[in-house]
Amino acid sequence: MIDIIITIAGAAGQGMQTISYTLARALTRQGYFVHCYQDLMSRVRGGHNFASLRISDRPVGSLSERSNILIALNRESIDFHSPGMVEGGVVVYDDKISDAVTSTGLSAREGGASTELSASNNKKLNLFPVPLEKLALEAAQSKIMVNAAACGVCFSLMEYDFDVLADTLGDLFDRKGDLIVEANIRAARAGYDHAEREFKGVCPYCTLHRKASTTPGKMLMTGSEAAGFGSLVSGLQFLSAYPMSPSTGIMEYCAAKQKEISGILVEQAEDEISAVNMAIGASVAGARAMTCTSGGGFALMTEGLSLAGMTEVPLVVFIAQRPGPATGFPTRTEQGDLLFALYGGHGEFARAILAPGDAEETVYAMQQAFNLADRYQTPVIVLGDQNLNDSFWTVDGLDLDKIPIDRGKLLDSWDQASGSYKRYHLSADGISSRLIPGDTEEVQYWDSDEHTEEGHIAESASVRLQMTAKRLAKLKGLKEDSLSPEVFGDSRETVLVGFGSSKHAVREAVQLMQEKGEKVSAVHFPQVFPLPKETVELLSGFKKIIVVEQNATGQFEKLLLTETKIKADSSIRKFDGRPLTAKYIVDSYNTLG
Repeated sequence: MIDIIITIAGAAGQGMQTISYTLARALTRQGYFVHCYQDLMSRVRGGHNFASLRISDRPVGSLSERSNILIALNRESIDFHSPGMVEGGVVVYDDKISDAVTSTGLSAREGGASTELSASNNKKLNLFPVPLEKLALEAAQSKIMVNAAACGVCFSLMEYDFDVLADTLGDLFDRKGDLIVEANIRAARAGYDHAEREFKGVCPYCTLHRKASTTPGKMLMTGSEAAGFGSLVSGLQFLSAYPMSPSTGIMEYCAAKQKEISGILVEQAEDEISAVNMAIGASVAGARAMTCTSGGGFALMTEGLSLAGMTEVPLVVFIAQRPGPATGFPTRTEQGDLLFALYGGHGEFARAILAPGDAEETVYAMQQAFNLADRYQTPVIVLGDQNLNDSFWTVDGLDLDKIPIDRGKLLDSWDQASGSYKRYHLSADGISSRLIPGDTEEVQYWDSDEHTEEGHIAESASVRLQMTAKRLAKLKGLKEDSLSPEVFGDSRETVLVGFGSSKHAVREAVQLMQEKGEKVSAVHFPQVFPLPKETVELLSGFKKIIVVEQNATGQFEKLLLTETKIKADSSIRKFDGRPLTAKYIVDSYNTLG
C-alpha cells in the first residue's frame, strides 16, 4: 500500500500552494488518489502556512499528522514540522538557510545529504540542502521559478518520470505563453537533475511506481469547486453572493464558467442581505438559484431565509463553516454552525440540511439540494467547512445521471377547468403547484405576510393554523427523501458517529483501531436534518455510541438526542480550528476508558 505525505511549508507569498497543486494535479492524472489540506493564516504575506499532500493508491481524504518529505521554504518551517517527520524522513530546504538550520539541532553536509539526529523528536532525518533559488536563476533566469525547481526535486525523490511533471507544468502555464511554460520546465528539470545526482536512492519509502496509463476518470478539485460544479450540472441559473472565506471559491468557480455555459448569471451583491433576496427573486422567476456564505454572512441572511420559508420559494444556501463567534478564525475550520443552520430564521418552517464529507459527495449533495428545494418549495442548506471547501480531493468517476433533475410541481400553464389558480393550495403533502410569472395569464400572489390559498393577506386564526400545518407537512416528505447514512465496519459493539468533513478521518481511525483488534465501526451522516428514518434502528443496534464532531458543545450529539431520543455514551470533540485527524480520534478514544 502506498501512503506518502509531503508537507510544503513557508510564509504566505512563497508559493506553497503552487507547489502542492502542481504535484497533486500531476499525480492525480497518473491515477493516484490525492488529498491536499491547506493550512493558511489570515494574511497576504508572512506568517506560517503549509500544505499537506497525501498520495495513495487507494482513496484518501484526511490530514495526516506525520510527514515523509518536508519542503521547507524557510527556517521556521523546519522548526514547526520536523517533530512530525517519520524516522528517516526527508527535509528539503534552500541551502541559503543552512546556517539557520544548524540552530534547530539538525545539520547537513554541504553539497549532499546526511542523516543526523533531530534534537526535537529524537529521530534521524535525511537533510537535503538544495540551491533552489540558484537553480531557478540559472535555468530560468527568474527566482520566481523556485517553486518549479522544488517540484522537480520532489519528483526525483519519488523516482517518478520527469515527463509527467513537464506535461503538467505545460498545462498549468499554457495560458501564459510558451516562454513561461519552457522556463518552468527548465527550472523543474534543474531541480530534478540536482536531486538525482545528490540524493538518488536515499528515500526508498517515497518511491512511486508509474502507472501504465493515465486515468481520465479522476479529477482534482476543491470542495468549493465541487459545490460549483455540482450546482452547474444541476441546472444552476443564478448565483448571488458576497465574498466570505471559505465560501468565495464557489462563486469564483461559477463566475468563471459564465462564458462557457449559457444561461448562467453570477452576481456579486453588496452584502449578504441583498445576496439572499436576489436569489429568492430569481427563484420566484423560475430560475434555479442559490447563494453561498459562511456563518457571519448567514447571520445576515436569516430574515431572507424566513421569507423563502413563508413564500414557499425554492432556495439553496451553501454555508462554508469557519470558527466563530464574530470574525473568529477566518481561514480555519469548524463544525460550529449546525444548530444555527437548523434554527436560523424566525418562525417555523420546513428545511433540509445536507453535510457532504468530501468533494465527490459534495457534487451529489448539490444535485440533491436543488431537487429537494424545488420538490418541497423550501430552503435547503448545504453545510461545508474550510477543511472541505479549501482542500483538494481526487474525485473518481462521477455519474452525473445518478441524480436526475427534478423541478417538482413546476407547471408551464394552468388548466382553467381546474378553477382559479391558488398559489398556496392546501394539499396533503404541503406542496402546491408553482407557475412561473409571465408564462401564464393567471394572476399570482407571493406574500411574506400570512396568507390564504390564493396568496392574499389574512389574519384569520383558522388560516394561520392551516398554513402553518401545510408548511410543516413538508418535513414528512423531506424525511422520506433523506440521504441514507453510510456504515463502515461490521462490529456492533462501538460506533463512531460523524457528519460532514469528519468522514475520512473517522473511517481511517476506525480502520487503525480494527487493525489492533478493537471492535468498532463508523457511521457517516451526509444529511443531518431531517435525520433519515432508519437512524433509530441503525444506531440502536450498537452497544456504545461515540459522536465525533468539530465543535465545543456537541451540536450533532444534541441533535441526535432531540430528534431521536438517542443519547450518546460519549463524544470526541475538536475545536482548535484545525481538522480532525485519525490520530487525534484514536488518542481521544483511548482516553475514554
